[in-house]
Amino acid sequence: MLDQPLKLFCFDIIASTNQILWQLLDAGIEPPFAAIARQQTAGRGQWGRQWQSSRGGLYLSLAFNPKIPAVAAPHLTLCSAWGIANTLRQQQIPVQLKWPNDLTLQGRKLGGIKIETRVQQGKIYQAVIGVGINWSNPVPQVGINLQSFWQNCSNPPISSLEMLVAITINGLVNGLRRYLIEGIDSLLSSYLELLENRGQNVIINGCRGVVVGVTTLGELRVRFQASGSTTEVTLPPGTISLGYQPDEQGISRF
Repeated sequence: MLDQPLKLFCFDIIASTNQILWQLLDAGIEPPFAAIARQQTAGRGQWGRQWQSSRGGLYLSLAFNPKIPAVAAPHLTLCSAWGIANTLRQQQIPVQLKWPNDLTLQGRKLGGIKIETRVQQGKIYQAVIGVGINWSNPVPQVGINLQSFWQNCSNPPISSLEMLVAITINGLVNGLRRYLIEGIDSLLSSYLELLENRGQNVIINGCRGVVVGVTTLGELRVRFQASGSTTEVTLPPGTISLGYQPDEQGISRF
C-alpha cells in the first residue's frame, strides 16, 4: 500500500489540500497520492479550527487506504505526528509533540495535523492526513517558523521549502509504515518520548493533576493525588486543549 509510487499533485492556491484529495478520491484516483499547495484559502486544523495558510508555509495532504478498524482512527494521528517529528529531529531540529496533534519547537507551535476518514463495515477504507508546517510564513505569537529558528545559522540542514516537503512526506510514510508493521504499542512508546506535556500541571474542575501520558486510543492520561490516594482519568482528544499560554504558575486550567 505505502510501498507503491506516490503520485504528487501540486497547486498554487486552493481551498484546502484535504478537500482536493477527497475530490480526487471521488473521481476514482487510486491512492496513495499527495497534494501540496503554496496557499490555502480555507485551511482547517483539527476540530474545525481555522489554519492560517498564507504563502511561505508547507500545506500537504496524503490519501491512502489504511484498512484498519474504525476504533483505531486515533492511531493515525499518533503515528503521523511521531513520524514527522522523528524525521525532522534527524535534521537537527529539536521538534517535540504537544497532545494530541501539534508539532512544537522551543515550546511554540511549528505545525499541526488533521485526520479525516471514511468508514465502511467498521473499517477505515479511506483516510486523508493533512499537515501544515511553518516554513517562512507569518505566524502568531505562540507560533514559530523554521526560517526564524535558523536566522543565525549560515548553513541550515533544510535549505528550501521543496526539501521540507520531501522530508515531511518521508516522515509521514515512515510513521504510518512503522505503525502498520509493528502496531500501536511500539509506536506509542516512541510518541511518548517526544511528548512535551508529560509532567505538565493542569487544573480540571478545580482539581490539580499532572499529565502522565497518552493511551493507545490517543486519550490524555491525567493523574490526581488527594488525601493519600491516587486516581487517574483519561480525556479523549477534543475534550480539552492544553494550549500554549498557561498561567503565570505554568498551570493550564479547565
